Amino acid sequence: MKNLLSALIILLCIGCSPDKKVQPVKPNVVFIFADDMTYSAINALGNKQIKTPNLDKLVNQGTTFTHAYNMGAWNGAVCQASRAMLLSGRSVWNIDNFRKSWIANQNFDKTWPKLMEKEGYETYMTGKWHIDAKADSVFNNVTHVRPGMPGDAWNHDEMVQKFKDIQGTNVDPATLMPVGYNRPLSKNDTTWNAADKKYGGFWEGGKHWSEVLKNDAITYINKAKKSENPFFMYLAFNAPHDPRQAPQKYLDMYPVDSIQLPKSWLPQYPFKDSIGNGQDLRDEALGPFPRTEYATKTHVREYYALISHLDEQVGEILNSLEASGKMDNTYIIFSADHGLAEGRHGLLGKQTLFDHSIRAPFMIVGPNIPKGQKIDTDIYIQDAMATSLEIAGSKKPDFVFFNSVLDLINADSNKSHYQSIYGGYINYQRMIRKDGFKLLLYPKLKKVLLFDLKNDPEEMNDLASNENYKDKISTLYNDLVKLQKELNDPLDLSQFYDIE
Repeated sequence: MKNLLSALIILLCIGCSPDKKVQPVKPNVVFIFADDMTYSAINALGNKQIKTPNLDKLVNQGTTFTHAYNMGAWNGAVCQASRAMLLSGRSVWNIDNFRKSWIANQNFDKTWPKLMEKEGYETYMTGKWHIDAKADSVFNNVTHVRPGMPGDAWNHDEMVQKFKDIQGTNVDPATLMPVGYNRPLSKNDTTWNAADKKYGGFWEGGKHWSEVLKNDAITYINKAKKSENPFFMYLAFNAPHDPRQAPQKYLDMYPVDSIQLPKSWLPQYPFKDSIGNGQDLRDEALGPFPRTEYATKTHVREYYALISHLDEQVGEILNSLEASGKMDNTYIIFSADHGLAEGRHGLLGKQTLFDHSIRAPFMIVGPNIPKGQKIDTDIYIQDAMATSLEIAGSKKPDFVFFNSVLDLINADSNKSHYQSIYGGYINYQRMIRKDGFKLLLYPKLKKVLLFDLKNDPEEMNDLASNENYKDKISTLYNDLVKLQKELNDPLDLSQFYDIE
């Protein structure tokens, strides 16, 4: 009996051999993506008008990159370009052939979700897609794939043709707008109610889309907590994109009279038509021309209300992760596809290269991420892809232009991976941000603008006509031309500018 007991002990010890190391479970990654959310739309980041208690928690419990940028777009749907760059890792002018291969070859192996899948991740997506490929060809699990915006009542090509047809006539272009546009014309304008479900939009299907996304996410988290595999979740809210509809209690949080106009507010941006931001641009047509203080405050109110509603959904998702027991081994990245003007410079949309339209929030929370840290190093929003790949233990593929931010978080030096930040919008605008200055070009006008971002963060004081900055303009212009070549930018600036 004694010999038998000894033999059993020996067998058990062999089974517990220190040579058999238990492999740690890879961290989960949850990417939460807002739509049209500018960098200044979070209370904890300085905007005391807006109420965002759950996004504030992400700021306080993790590290925030305060200067995260979208690189631009080849059409007015800036969100499409931003998401295509995010999913592919390619820069804005290097993505076209890659996008075509998605459709022609149905080969998605080089997309973000597929790269995570190769590292053993279960992948999940819900919400806004706006990519050429089908979502279920890229993710393992998909629910409620949403279009570019809820209830798009605007056929852009048709509307542009209507504008052309009335040129030279006395017809007011505002009369061509669908409901929800060109408003409010006065305090008595009741053509639109942001809480009225009869307009569909975010309420199409019966429940607000932000709430549907939250429910989808929680359902998946409850399923994933039973699995030993790590998961990658891509949660893409349509909010706060227009139509900015929210339940009444969120609108009541922001009385119109309590809204403060932005410092850079203008009734009308003087160059709007020549930079592709005229009355035939859908985003700009939401409000009347010229802008009024009341109309701007109304749009800002609805914007804040939809963000506060989104914030509550994010809070419930975070609570579900905590309850699942997975939070301690989960990284959360929150960002948006770009920003939004909402009255600044007399604009409403995202089709400019001002910071309000190209800069978005970027927070990361997770194991060993410092709490409450804010880093002003310039990054791109699309760095989220490479960051998650590093979290997954994967080497960044050579074709990925963007970079992980993890080395910046705990580094003694927060030197950017990029010598400068580039911006391009169709052939209407080009930009370079470097050494605290921004050079902004409007080729169709041969217009040059220069901003000292340290002393003028709202970009209100153009220094281009100041002779003291002639050399700065020349240096930045030459740097921009070099960047164009590196990024395969198709626009030849030399046909517009003669800057030595």
